[in-house]
Amino acid sequence: MSGNSIKLLGISGSPRKKGTDHMVREALKFAEEKFDVETDYFSAKGKDLKFCIHCDHCVRTKQGCIHKDDMLELYEKMQWADAWIIGTPVYQGTISGQTKVMMDRCRAVVARDPKVFLNKVGAGMADGGDRVGGQEPALQTIHNFYIISEMLPVSGGSFGSNLGGTFWSQDKGAEGIEEDEEGLRSMRKTVRKLIRTAQMVKKASVEDE
Repeated sequence: MSGNSIKLLGISGSPRKKGTDHMVREALKFAEEKFDVETDYFSAKGKDLKFCIHCDHCVRTKQGCIHKDDMLELYEKMQWADAWIIGTPVYQGTISGQTKVMMDRCRAVVARDPKVFLNKVGAGMADGGDRVGGQEPALQTIHNFYIISEMLPVSGGSFGSNLGGTFWSQDKGAEGIEEDEEGLRSMRKTVRKLIRTAQMVKKASVEDE
């Protein structure tokens, strides 16, 4: 990898290895084919991810979360990456519970270092059993998380990926993702914008040093 390579993290917020897992992995694969990137991946499937209990241990001690579970692995990956893709299945018109837990638990590392995620670039992707089943509200929630974390949220832009990658799985898992040409197009547009933005941010950061 060159010095200009982008470190890209894909996160699947699904408890299953089906549509969302495939969606995020396809995004990482596309990035690897088109750009100079180093990728990593984290899936919620099978992970021990405890709820934030708002005990304020992280705020008082500045030593991370009181829970010692699989979020420790994700924290390392998040800090390593220049850019993130958070993918979620749509549950009740918004993000999955697993995705929400991962977001909530980031409070622990931000409490230790408020600028830990500053200027990292983030994109979102969402898949649902219905064509219009809550994908965009889910993406808005992901973008809100990025903004609160002082990251730079991006989408693929107008005409097809207004807020990010949106898939209609028809409840057919990976097969449904592969059949959704519009979803794949929205993913590709989003990944292109994500990596190009991360490249610009990285270049600006080097020039400021």
